[in-house]
Amino acid sequence: MSALWRSWLLTGLLVAGLLAGCSWHEKICRSQEYPAKAVGNTTGRTCVQKGQDPPPGYVRYPSGQEPKYVGDKWDKYWSTVVVDEHGNIVST
Repeated sequence: MSALWRSWLLTGLLVAGLLAGCSWHEKICRSQEYPAKAVGNTTGRTCVQKGQDPPPGYVRYPSGQEPKYVGDKWDKYWSTVVVDEHGNIVST
């Protein structure tokens, strides 16, 4: 297969994917990690290796309310909320 033919084929596949409504979402953490919320501010977060506790200054998100992708429902919500060291909401 010639280089030109491969180039056209890849371009066609890309266009087909875009027209089919495929979208790409940036994950908050890698698959072997989970996100943890920073205590005392709205924007801080880190990724923690599964099976380990969050580092000092971070807490787990409530079960079922973890952000998975940048800009998803929970990412937007938690970026407006401040929590204390126990994970309790202290301001919005």
